[in-house]
Amino acid sequence: MPKKGNLSVWITGLVERFLAESPLNNLQNENNAQAWDEALVGFASGADPIFQEYKEYVGPFHWTPLEIYNQYHPKNLATPEELTVISWVLPQRKAVRDMNRKAKKFPAESWARVRIEGEKFNAALRTHVAKTLTNEGYPAVAPMLTPNWAWVNSKNYGYASSWSERHAAHAAGLGTFGLCDGLITPKGKAMRVGSVVAKIKIEPSIRYYNHHRAWCLFFVDGSCGKCIDRCPVRALTISGHDKEICRQHLIASSDYVKKTYNYEGYGCGLCQVGVPCETRIPVRKAREAYEKGELPPPPPPLA
Repeated sequence: MPKKGNLSVWITGLVERFLAESPLNNLQNENNAQAWDEALVGFASGADPIFQEYKEYVGPFHWTPLEIYNQYHPKNLATPEELTVISWVLPQRKAVRDMNRKAKKFPAESWARVRIEGEKFNAALRTHVAKTLTNEGYPAVAPMLTPNWAWVNSKNYGYASSWSERHAAHAAGLGTFGLCDGLITPKGKAMRVGSVVAKIKIEPSIRYYNHHRAWCLFFVDGSCGKCIDRCPVRALTISGHDKEICRQHLIASSDYVKKTYNYEGYGCGLCQVGVPCETRIPVRKAREAYEKGELPPPPPPLA
């Protein structure tokens, strides 16, 4: 069992080793190419008020870490302060991004494969982290893998869910949201995320931002909007992301992927590549501050 002071290092190592050693990190194509690049890992306290804010904004169906943990560990209940949300970012590899950058309407084959095969790996990683923690005496649950996780039609936000991996990552200091609703991380927006909630005390990661849109150029100074041009079905405008138009395009993509690549998959991701936030924080001052480990100034007072 790891020493208390090394818990964050131990868990980060769990993720890194699984990424390096698991045969599931594979696109299952002719080249047996890897699905993901090196991961980012972050931590958030189960007592962080941001999780209650999510619940209030999104809807009562959206779980806090306490709610989902206690549902699945009724014999080992926890308080919010005893819980940690462990979140990770799996960046898309350069070869996959390069191919999808050339796409005009539907995804490149490798991008569609990442959406299916890469997410199989992500699910296995969730299982591995939760099982290893539990076996070491830190009961854990992967919210996305629970039978009662569900999509819900939120009054305020349209399609929402019982647990959001992107919002968990935001809480864990791993990124802020862009105009297209994608999470802009230190390794960019072309990525997927996963998380586990565990009864373990780990120092929360620093959030190097003071606003949920802080790393998006459009919201910082209005100088961008490249994702609008990249969207093949006009699901993006300066007003934001039309989730229904986006969903219908994803459904249509499955036919294209099957006919064109003879593969049962789907995807799009055009707004995640060919944009300033593809591989990094595009806001220069924010990127430099993050790289130096400097905290942003506090947000302005409410009017």
